[in-house]
Amino acid sequence: MLRNPFRNLDHKKLSRSSDVLKAQNDYFKIVNRRIFVFSIIITVCFAMIVVRLGYLQLIAQEDYARKLENYSSNTEKDASSRGQILDRNNQAVAKTVSSHNIVYFPPQDVSSEEQWELAQKFAKRFEVSIDAMTNSDYQDLYMFLHTDKNGEKDGGKNLLKEEELNYSADEKEKLIRNRITKEMVDELADENTKKAFVVYLAMRKLPDTQTKVVIEDANENDVAYLTENKEEFPGFNVDLSSWKREYPYGDTLRDVLGSVTTSKQGIPSELRAYYEAKGYALTSRVGKSGLEQQYEELLAGTPRVSEIAYDEDGIALLTPISSGKKGYDLHMSIDIDLQQRVDAILNQTLETYAGTAGREKFNKLSVILMNPMTGEIYAMSGKYKDEAGKIQNFSSAAYLDSYASGSVVKGATVYMLLEEGAESKTSIEIDAPMRIANDKERSSYQNYGPVDAVKALQVSSNVYMWKGVLKMAGTTYQEGQPLNISNEQQEEMLHTMRNYYSMFGLGTKTLLDVPNEAVGFKGFLSQGGQLLDYSIGQFDNYTPIQLAQYVSMIANGGKRIQPKLVNYATEINSDYRVMENKTNVLSAISTPQEKENLKTVQEGFRSCVTDGHCGLRNFSVPVAAKTGTAQVPPYTNASLVGYAPYGDNPKVAFVCSAPTSAADSFSQEVNICSSTVMPQVLTEFFKKY
Repeated sequence: MLRNPFRNLDHKKLSRSSDVLKAQNDYFKIVNRRIFVFSIIITVCFAMIVVRLGYLQLIAQEDYARKLENYSSNTEKDASSRGQILDRNNQAVAKTVSSHNIVYFPPQDVSSEEQWELAQKFAKRFEVSIDAMTNSDYQDLYMFLHTDKNGEKDGGKNLLKEEELNYSADEKEKLIRNRITKEMVDELADENTKKAFVVYLAMRKLPDTQTKVVIEDANENDVAYLTENKEEFPGFNVDLSSWKREYPYGDTLRDVLGSVTTSKQGIPSELRAYYEAKGYALTSRVGKSGLEQQYEELLAGTPRVSEIAYDEDGIALLTPISSGKKGYDLHMSIDIDLQQRVDAILNQTLETYAGTAGREKFNKLSVILMNPMTGEIYAMSGKYKDEAGKIQNFSSAAYLDSYASGSVVKGATVYMLLEEGAESKTSIEIDAPMRIANDKERSSYQNYGPVDAVKALQVSSNVYMWKGVLKMAGTTYQEGQPLNISNEQQEEMLHTMRNYYSMFGLGTKTLLDVPNEAVGFKGFLSQGGQLLDYSIGQFDNYTPIQLAQYVSMIANGGKRIQPKLVNYATEINSDYRVMENKTNVLSAISTPQEKENLKTVQEGFRSCVTDGHCGLRNFSVPVAAKTGTAQVPPYTNASLVGYAPYGDNPKVAFVCSAPTSAADSFSQEVNICSSTVMPQVLTEFFKKY
């Protein structure tokens, strides 16, 4: 039988076929695995899309709906009437009254040339002021009016040199503006043209789909004329729902109350993004300082919304679709009548003493009256005498200005020394001049001999504080010897001391409900002797409101209370409270030893009054206080802090600050806060409370 010559070949072929099948199987496994992975990725992507859609529809729906409305809807938002600010006795200190604004809404397809012609016509008939024109406005006017030799507007390019014509647009504009003078503008534009340009700028203010205020609080004649002749001024109208802010008590507390932008100013440019995110229109009037800014969201209310449509002539028709809601009323802790009485006392004191012999640099006074149990501020008065001799209001100095306060801070120092064990209530230090090598001779106002903690506060012993601080640092005073304190020890001591002082509110924000509260000034340590200065209030600077928080903590037995100017907010014409600033205890001492040490400080403050070192003895209620005189050569800052009545239920904590109020040569007894200001202020307080 013949052998098949192809047998071996067939076997080889079959063998190769098996390899091919195996390779194909491996290939299919790889493909299947990749398809599986790809399916998982697709599933995860779809899951993410589903989650995102769910988030958009269920959680962020309102936010995106509002954004869609802002970008695509044909509506306009207009601020509702602002809430009032009332004092603690419900007397309005900032109120909203109606006014009439003349406004402009651009008709459809109106050209800039048509608007300029209309602005000129409007300026001839209505009362327009150019007082608010800025230097930039005058530059714009020149660039708007100037024409070349062919009578074509050239944007002021006549002021450029030939080689400067190739500069970038920004560079050319900067050069042109720098070369425009007011005299050049006056040659091109008379008074009427300037008024017309003011109107034109208002008409062209962005955005186009927003009513622009041309004349704020227009007079009755202009309102009546426009009402009867609107067809002559297409796009112009009278806004009968506009309002203005009035402050019935004039300058009293005005810098603390703050102010509101005008309709022309609208949202401050630096806060545009913030307010737009809140849903405000660019032309919205907002608080720009003080309490008006701090409580903007409560005072502003919700805006009126109108639908925009156009008639056959292209004139905008605004149809109200939401009436909005007036802002809430703020109820302050301030007693405006008491505030005025304190203001009058500060006025009279400056009129009498500022600039007199020994008080050549005396020109500023601040007083705070505060409830130490609740943080409510009854009065916050500040005055200064300007270079022209006119007395100006500066109540915000209470939280914006800081001064070296002197010995008023010794209460915190004594408490620290007792807590750290450097001194005890009965331990004695000899008050006599200290002579430290490489340092000035240091002493108290006079040599008081043996003093304990209470007497140290009574007589205001500097030496007691200094020797106690040296003990805290692990050393003792040796006459004629240098301070044996390393740089590391100095820094550690400064840190410890600042911790104690800040515990009382000194050198830290009090969280008073105002914008931009200052923290004061912290000195930089360069030598050991400055630790001694710090202990008597002549190193760091403190604001009057920090001193008020400090002395309130002493008065109420150890609670650092957040001070407040506003107690609560209510619905309009209602007692319903929508917001309440309840008493807020920021921190408190708690152990029996801490309370006992603070009681020692209280006794020292009371002794300062009863022994005659702090004045204020002639009151029907017992007063506790501490004076301070900080040297700012060649003058001294006078201070006084205290509270009354002395005991478990004090009604008022008080602070008086009089920077550079006396020359160094004046004796300690002429502290103007204790001798003149506070006796009158407390008399007025206790007439009411």
